[in-house]
Amino acid sequence: MSDQAIAPRRSNKTYVLWGICICLMTGIGFAWPEHAWNAANFVLWGLVVVAPIVIPGILLAAWIIASGADAHIAGAFEGKTLRTVVAASLIGAITPVCGVTVLPLMAGLLAAGVPLAPIMAFWLSSPITDPAMLATTAATLGLSFAIGKTLAAFGLGVFGGAITGLFAKTHWALNALRDNGLARQLSAERCGAAQTFDPWVWRTAARRQSFSAQFWATTRLILICLIPAFTAEYALNAALTPGSLAAYVGEDQWWAIPAAVFVGAPAYIDGYAALPLTRGLIENGMSDGAAMAFLISGGVVSIWGALAIAPVLKVKPFILYLVLAVLGSLAAGYLFEWLV
Repeated sequence: MSDQAIAPRRSNKTYVLWGICICLMTGIGFAWPEHAWNAANFVLWGLVVVAPIVIPGILLAAWIIASGADAHIAGAFEGKTLRTVVAASLIGAITPVCGVTVLPLMAGLLAAGVPLAPIMAFWLSSPITDPAMLATTAATLGLSFAIGKTLAAFGLGVFGGAITGLFAKTHWALNALRDNGLARQLSAERCGAAQTFDPWVWRTAARRQSFSAQFWATTRLILICLIPAFTAEYALNAALTPGSLAAYVGEDQWWAIPAAVFVGAPAYIDGYAALPLTRGLIENGMSDGAAMAFLISGGVVSIWGALAIAPVLKVKPFILYLVLAVLGSLAAGYLFEWLV
């Protein structure tokens, strides 16, 4: 079937989905007018509060994409294992390239013979944070969570890359890519995706257009995620009494951090959406360590994080990825609880 035939179907599905959402919101407004008005005010004020911190992060993310910096991270993956692991972890923690977006790059590097260790380091660190996420975390949960999350992303990358390096000579590490059409296609796309780096993105029309498209795409993504998330936070605070979660994920419970990893992470939807929800959980008794474990594991263990690499990695490298992500998330939660 042609792309032209598929596009109208997708468009119709989008309109139907939006129609259902509008009807649902209208129904809620008529059923609970007081809560609907309070929720709208809560969401609007939440967006106003985070805007001064989030907007610079969005601008930085758009510049990285438009300047071509994201397409030139391959050089950091060449050299000695420890250096490449540290460099890949650092780049993954600070650049807005993760998930499905980075699949062509990672598949291409693996196909070109780049060791699995720095690839694993990047894959573990990149879904957790980026400039826009750092700013949004600081605005929503505070500076300590923002810094802790960034350091955890870097530390998880170094930890995962170093452990993966121990298996560097095994057959499955040397041949980590699946032999399927998707992996071959992604590798081929990477080969033709070279782009020159130019920090002065406003000089050419193509880079200005790329900057604008990335800026609005990121802004739209954040709004789509934050508006329902702030609404969920309002509903959570309205439904739960203060401290009601302390018995399950509070500071005095030894299982609080493991529960946040093993129960919360699989249900994790999106990094931006998780922030207001996490704030609501903290206000209702969740410990800071459990909250950090939830945020870290959610980025790398959730179905969305796993789906980004499962189609191209063989079973053993994929299982190693999940084990490293879980262990690193637990460590991040316990360290953050102890230090903060």
